[in-house]
Amino acid sequence: MRKFGERILDYFKRADKVLWVIITAISVYALILLRTVPSTGSRSYFTTQLLAILIGYAAAFLLTGFDYRDLSSLWWLAAGVSVALLIYTHFRGIGIQSSGGMDTRAWIQIPGLGLTFQTSELVKIVFMVTFAKHISTLKEKDLLNRPLHVILLGLHALFPVGWMVLVQKDMGSAVVFFFMFLAMSFAAGVQLRWFAAVAAMLAVVLPAAWEFGVIQDYQKTRLTSFLHLEDDPTGTGWQQIQGRISIGSGQLFGRGLGTAPRVQKGVVSVQESDYIFSVAAESLGFVGCCLVIALLLALMLRTLYVARNATDTLGTAICMGFFGMVAIQTITNLGMCLNLLPVMGVTLPFFSAGGSSSACLYLGFGLVESVAMHRISADHVRVRL
Repeated sequence: MRKFGERILDYFKRADKVLWVIITAISVYALILLRTVPSTGSRSYFTTQLLAILIGYAAAFLLTGFDYRDLSSLWWLAAGVSVALLIYTHFRGIGIQSSGGMDTRAWIQIPGLGLTFQTSELVKIVFMVTFAKHISTLKEKDLLNRPLHVILLGLHALFPVGWMVLVQKDMGSAVVFFFMFLAMSFAAGVQLRWFAAVAAMLAVVLPAAWEFGVIQDYQKTRLTSFLHLEDDPTGTGWQQIQGRISIGSGQLFGRGLGTAPRVQKGVVSVQESDYIFSVAAESLGFVGCCLVIALLLALMLRTLYVARNATDTLGTAICMGFFGMVAIQTITNLGMCLNLLPVMGVTLPFFSAGGSSSACLYLGFGLVESVAMHRISADHVRVRL
C-alpha cells in the first residue's frame, strides 16, 4: 500500500499539472453546455459525452504511464490496425446518403453496445505517432531535407488525406490531416522551399480536382454556399444563418443555461456537435464564447510549451501533431459558426458531442502528457512485443 501511495505521489510530481487543470476545465464546461441541449434519442448528449470523457481520461492516464518513445516503437502495429479499420469502414461501415449527392461511410457499429465509432478520429491519433516516428528517424539520420525522403514524407501524409477525399469523402478530416502534416513538418525543420513546393502543387491540383469531378457537386455547394447564404436561406444556408442568429441573440451575458429559447427548441441543426459554439453564445453570451476560446487557446499554448521543452524530435513532433489537430479544428469550427468559412463537418475539440471524437482527443492529450512526463527516460514502463 505504501509503494502504491509513493507511485501515485511520484506520478503527480512528474505530471504536467497545468495540462490536467486545463483539460479538466474544458471537460466540465463541455458537460455543462451539453446538459442544456435537448436530446433527440434515448441517451442524452450529456450522458454520451460523460461516458466518452471517462473513457478518454482512463486511456490518457494509462498512456502517461508509458514512455512515448516506447509507444512509438509500435508504429507498425498502429498503422496496420488503422489501415484495416479504414478498409473495414469502407466496405462494412455505416453510410450516409442525401438527395444532394452526399454518399459517405465514416462510422462502424460497435457490436452489443448500440454505439457507433468514427474510425478517422482514431486514425488521426495514429498519424500523430507514425508521422512523428518517421520525422524523428529522418532527423536522427540527417535525411530530413533530402529530396527522396521529403517526397516519402509527403506520401505518408498523402495517404490519409487522399483516402478522406477520394474514398471516404470527408473533406473536413482531410483538412485536419493536412494541417497536422504541416505543423509537424515545420516544427521538425523541413526547409521552407518544400512548403513552397506543396503550395505550388496545390495551386495546380485543387482547380483540376474542382473542374474534373474529384470534388463532388454537394461538396462544391458546401464549400461555396457561405459566400451567399441569403440566396438559399431555407436550404444550404439554413444552418449557418440560424447559427449566426443564435450567436448574436446571446449578446453579452447570454439568455441563461437551460433557458435559451433557440437552444431548447433545437432551431440550429446539430447544435450539440458542429454548432456547440452557438449553444455557448446564446446561453452565456459573449462571455461564454470568450471562455471557450480562452480554454482552447490555453491548451494549445501549453502544448507548444511541452513541445518546446521536449528532449527529442519525436516528442516535439507528437506535441505539434496534437497542436495542429486542435488548432485547425478550432479555427475551422469557429469560422464555420461565424460564417467566415464553409461547413465541413469539423467539430469543436473537446466541446462537441461525439463519443469517438472526444475519446480519441483524450488519447492525443495523453500522448502530449507522456512527452511532458518522460523528458528523461531513465525510469519508465517499457512496451515490448
